[in-house]
Amino acid sequence: MALQYHIIPVTPFAQNCTLLWCDETMQGALVDAGGDCPKLLEAVRQSGVRITKLILTHGHLDHVGGVLELAQHFGVAIEGPQKEEAFWLDMLPTQSTMFGFPPAKAFAPQRWLEPGDSVQVGNLNLEVRHCPGHTPGHVVFIHHPGKLAIVGDVLFHGGIGRSDFPRGDHEQLLHAIRSQLFTLPDDYRFIPGHGPMSTIGWEKQHNPFVGKFG
Repeated sequence: MALQYHIIPVTPFAQNCTLLWCDETMQGALVDAGGDCPKLLEAVRQSGVRITKLILTHGHLDHVGGVLELAQHFGVAIEGPQKEEAFWLDMLPTQSTMFGFPPAKAFAPQRWLEPGDSVQVGNLNLEVRHCPGHTPGHVVFIHHPGKLAIVGDVLFHGGIGRSDFPRGDHEQLLHAIRSQLFTLPDDYRFIPGHGPMSTIGWEKQHNPFVGKFG
């Protein structure tokens, strides 16, 4: 049994939507389905995966813009983020106008996530950690057997998330990275919300914002 994944950049912001699945059950989830639904549906079709839920790291439009349409298409529930993210999900109509995206409706997930929760995808178990600072209710997902984390807009290869949005907090973001991500072993890989993958160890050493020289 192993976690499999496919990264699918979506929206004009090239947001990394992750199709992940359990290769034993072929049950899967889309993490941060930000838009370009036909592209995501085709990727799911080609993979042969059966989508059983949609998972969210946070409520910014480029991460959630396709969620309602896909949840209806697959007939599945939405899980995440943490409940403080209701602030951003309620603002989706405003966000879509602000960024020139197709109109988006406000929604709430069927399940808010809290630290210590887990998300089940087939036989896979993803640990939930709360990493506020970019947004107040941001969460990350960690699959320990696969040494893989999906971190949304908290940490990037050589960068960190913005904290200048409403209810962002730079110091809170730095603390979340150091206490929730940098406590993972160095060989854990992570999928960020934008850009290439990296490892926890590389970021500890070289990230100019939170690495040992940051």
